[in-house]
Amino acid sequence: MKNYLDGGEAILEAFRKLKIDYIMSSPGSEWSPIWEALARQTLERKAGPTFVESWHETLAVNMATGYTLITGRPQAVLLHAGVGMLQGSMGVHGAMQNEVPMLVMSGESQTLGEDPDLDIEQQWYGGLTVGGIERLVEPVAKWARAVTSPHTLYESVIRAGEMAQRVPQGPIYLNVALEHMLHAWTPPSAAREIPPAPLVEPRREDVERVAELLRNARSPVIVAETSGRDPEAFTALAALADLIAIPAINGRSNAYANFPTDHPLYLGMGRYQAIEDADLVLLVGGRAPWYPARQRPTVGKIVAIADNPLKNHMVYQNLHADLYLEGDIASSLKLIIAAVKSGKIDAGAVDARRRRWTREHEAYVAGLRAEREKAQNGAGIDPLSLVGALGEVMPADTIYVDETITHSGILRQHLPQTMPQSFFRGSGGLGQGIGTALGIKLAARERPVAALIGDGSFLYNPIIQALGASKRHGLPVIIVVLNNKRYEAMRKGHVHHYPDGASASKDLHFGVTIDGPDYEQLGCHFGFHGRRVEKLAELKGALQGALTASKGGNTAILNVLVTR
Repeated sequence: MKNYLDGGEAILEAFRKLKIDYIMSSPGSEWSPIWEALARQTLERKAGPTFVESWHETLAVNMATGYTLITGRPQAVLLHAGVGMLQGSMGVHGAMQNEVPMLVMSGESQTLGEDPDLDIEQQWYGGLTVGGIERLVEPVAKWARAVTSPHTLYESVIRAGEMAQRVPQGPIYLNVALEHMLHAWTPPSAAREIPPAPLVEPRREDVERVAELLRNARSPVIVAETSGRDPEAFTALAALADLIAIPAINGRSNAYANFPTDHPLYLGMGRYQAIEDADLVLLVGGRAPWYPARQRPTVGKIVAIADNPLKNHMVYQNLHADLYLEGDIASSLKLIIAAVKSGKIDAGAVDARRRRWTREHEAYVAGLRAEREKAQNGAGIDPLSLVGALGEVMPADTIYVDETITHSGILRQHLPQTMPQSFFRGSGGLGQGIGTALGIKLAARERPVAALIGDGSFLYNPIIQALGASKRHGLPVIIVVLNNKRYEAMRKGHVHHYPDGASASKDLHFGVTIDGPDYEQLGCHFGFHGRRVEKLAELKGALQGALTASKGGNTAILNVLVTR
């Protein structure tokens, strides 16, 4: 057996130095040098990343995204040439939108068989090589470049991995020529250990100013959107709210569990009434909280707390911030807590606020409960009844992945989110929910993972490929299809702009009806659990059956026919 020391080993060693756990891949023929290096790693029992293959490129990227959302650690994704990169670009775009760090690579040939000393497969000449795959990726990635030579390969991969983790975090793409990977490689004589990305903290004087504003505020309010991705930020935000009785609201585009929904200071999602008379708003991890953006929500001061408050991937953004506290969110919140405690706190004012907002929270919770109870009328399944059943049946540590459109507001308002990392909602396009759920399950095998997906959204996913990955890699998840047999968002959008038009008047809609398959049967070829649920009386039992199946190692698909 010959031991090859080439660019494949260079890349794999760079992955080891970057402490990458998994190589997510929809395999391409340019990656034989990596496979050879992985084979040696296995035979030599050497520590290094695990190869996880899937049958679709976007799925591979989504699984990397889900894993990183839980762990915070970026992973590697290997795709095939330009065509594979185009297939995976939806996932890369979503990773950029969500500021998820990852290292994405694909390759092509440079010599196209014309090098007499290197026999390259003929597939590259005539279609696969496009002469610069990075040009296809630049609009949807943080940074995209080609590796310049075999001599820069190792350090280019290291640099890309480090760059992905710097603020703003995001996917980095490298185009690696097959010839570079086949070229002999000499490891560095003294390879450095790669340090983790440092946490950046705001200036001390800015923290003190915010702390003073909080101590003097009559009616401060917290609005959170993306802070909960970090469990430490989730905990610190609750601690700050407790300290001086600040009510917390999830912003209109919240994508994570940012604040415990059973906390007596929690006031719901997108319920901005408390802001109207607020003299201070802490916008924590804000992305697009106000709509329309031109409309300032309060006459009080707005303090934006985030490591990257101004999103350069957004075409337009208006936070109306009067003060920025830029740095790691969890660190910033802890510094604010310490600074607030160092001064005099008006205990009477804090107690009065706590009583007021606790009453508001109790009224809010009672209102939600009344909505769910009202939805119990009739034999059909209202989406509110489904959410209520999930809250009763699913364990408290369940992780929910939302890929609905019409029902997203209901889910985010009613789903229990009492623990860190209990809710995730992606962005950048539909069809990524199941892959993200699988990646989350890979990182949190001990917790139940439930993907809540509309029937329209479900059909955008690479379904067979995702189910195959679930089976192959032992990643059982619960997929709940909220099936209303239509693209309801299409109908609503049409009626919104043409309320008295021909379509609305005659109930004649285009692009709305979904004549979908029996979703519950799609997992049968993999031995998965499936059930169609049409009656309210069957719902809890169906959820319990799905939970039992997932605990037993099998993915479950529930096709829940909802009334709206």
